[in-house]
Amino acid sequence: MIDNISWLAIYPEIVLLVMGCVIALVDLGVHSPRRTATYVLTMLSLALVAGLQAMYASTGSTFYGFGNMVVSDSMGNWLKCFATVAVMVTLVYGRPYAADRGMLRGGEIFTLSVFALLGMFIMISGNNFLMLYLGLELLTLSSYALVALRRDNATATEAAMKYFVLGAMASGFLLYGLSMVYGATGSLDIGQVFKAVNSGQIRHQVLVFGLVFVVAGLAFKLGVVPFHMWIPDVYQGAPTAITLMIGGAPKLAAFAITIRLLVDGLLPLAIDWQQMLAVLAIGSLLVGNLAAIAQTNLKRMLAYSTISQMGFVLLGLMSGVVNGNVEAAAVENAYSASMFYVVSYVLTTLAAFGVILLLAREGFESEEIADFAGLNQRSPLYAAVMAVCLFSMAGIPPMVGFYAKLSVLQALVASGQAAYIALAVFAVIMSLIGAFYYLRVVKVMYFDAPLTATSVSAPVDVRVVLTINGALVLVLGLLPGGLMALCAEAVVRALAT
Repeated sequence: MIDNISWLAIYPEIVLLVMGCVIALVDLGVHSPRRTATYVLTMLSLALVAGLQAMYASTGSTFYGFGNMVVSDSMGNWLKCFATVAVMVTLVYGRPYAADRGMLRGGEIFTLSVFALLGMFIMISGNNFLMLYLGLELLTLSSYALVALRRDNATATEAAMKYFVLGAMASGFLLYGLSMVYGATGSLDIGQVFKAVNSGQIRHQVLVFGLVFVVAGLAFKLGVVPFHMWIPDVYQGAPTAITLMIGGAPKLAAFAITIRLLVDGLLPLAIDWQQMLAVLAIGSLLVGNLAAIAQTNLKRMLAYSTISQMGFVLLGLMSGVVNGNVEAAAVENAYSASMFYVVSYVLTTLAAFGVILLLAREGFESEEIADFAGLNQRSPLYAAVMAVCLFSMAGIPPMVGFYAKLSVLQALVASGQAAYIALAVFAVIMSLIGAFYYLRVVKVMYFDAPLTATSVSAPVDVRVVLTINGALVLVLGLLPGGLMALCAEAVVRALAT
């Protein structure tokens, strides 16, 4: 018999699933070319779910449901709340773009986005290998369909095919790795896996073999070197609204599934997986920053930038356990720094792609760096928002990205290990190289002559949300304490159980 606690643990997911089905049915009777009724219903549903998640998160309580298959804890609930808000913002920015390109002939963009979000929720809440994998597949299958939504566009179709083939391969890696861990430990429950691994009674070679495949699968979902092949092609080829859907909220879910598997389940093997993450982080920082310099397409440049940003997230994740010693303060600093980094990265990415979507017109994709020439003369507000985002990604104070990078570097240096301090120095050097390609776009916006004299216009909801989004990147940089404390408290509560 399923108890009330089990239903309580997945109550927001149930609401999201029911509303996703309702949205799909309601859309059948909507004939507006901009799908206004579907859009409004989707936004109201997502606002309700975000409110529920914030309410759950603020209580700080942790409970398990359905035989420990799902967990509702502070970290998971905050990540789900942020992911829901990110999807809402993505739909606000993407709707005018989608309408201009015939992507709103049906309401698929709304229903698929809701089901992709449901997949993220299951990934974040999963406390069992099967649940994590089901959530991952729901997210990725919805994402494949979203990328291919412009059926008459050859570039988008090609991007969807690449994403599908490489995504299937990565899912296979992860599934094979999880099956090896299951074979070694005899359990799919993450808590039981932790106890079995911690007992030291299991053959280390079998576990590490499975761990290699698990880390490879996670690395693909995070988009880090050498599993980054899909990111530049999919970011550039997908319709820009869908690029934001893939590059925003799912990063929060990828971070959560990494914490669930590597920290909650396989922490006794930290000495093994931290070495793997170190190699992935070094490769991501090197390839991401150097390859971005050569790009003239802004979406492709931001794709390589994403790879280097995820390298920083891995640096935080690999600095929690030092020489096999699990110290509460070090663990809290490292994993909360990574969570803060992911949240601030998603916030900045939303605003940056919001400006790209804003400048796109019917029949014209504003995605080349040259398209931003003289933007300050055409629209000082949107140029300022874009500049704030680029400064944040480059790690220039007082933007939120600076404090995100600083918190990760502090976690590395606090370990006191020469190798970790060397990694911190390497990360700073790579950030300096990265600053070049971000500042190049700012230079084009402020000092180059505009290609067109037309002013930039946008619907009221887009203008308001984009302004708030850009302001938050700056305000959270000036006052980062609140978000940092929230991340630290969420991580502590999650790991305490």
